Amino acid sequence: MPDIPVEPLGGSRYPGGMEARVAVLEQIARTTAASLERIEQRLDTGLRHADDRMDRIERRLDMTLTQADERMGRIERRLDMLWGDHHSDFRWLLGIMIAGTGTILACLLGLLGVMAHGFHWL
Repeated sequence: MPDIPVEPLGGSRYPGGMEARVAVLEQIARTTAASLERIEQRLDTGLRHADDRMDRIERRLDMTLTQADERMGRIERRLDMLWGDHHSDFRWLLGIMIAGTGTILACLLGLLGVMAHGFHWL
């Protein structure tokens, strides 16, 4: 089979219709470059806004953590105070129990003494 050219040969630099195709490709390349530039600008702006928001969030978080630390300190002081009150209440209650037990034993011994005297055991 003989070699037949697909495009007719002309006097231009490229085969017929090729210059139009190259022009379209060059226009696509320019449009793509401009679009990439706009995308980069948007990303830079978005990243700056994101950095600002992160800084605000960090400051707010630091402030919240500081407030939480202060609250925990107040709670710990209150618990220490309650713990001390419980210890003193326990000592007071233990003293009352020992005194009550001693009183009951003294009354029982007194009753036994009265019974022994009444029955002439002593």
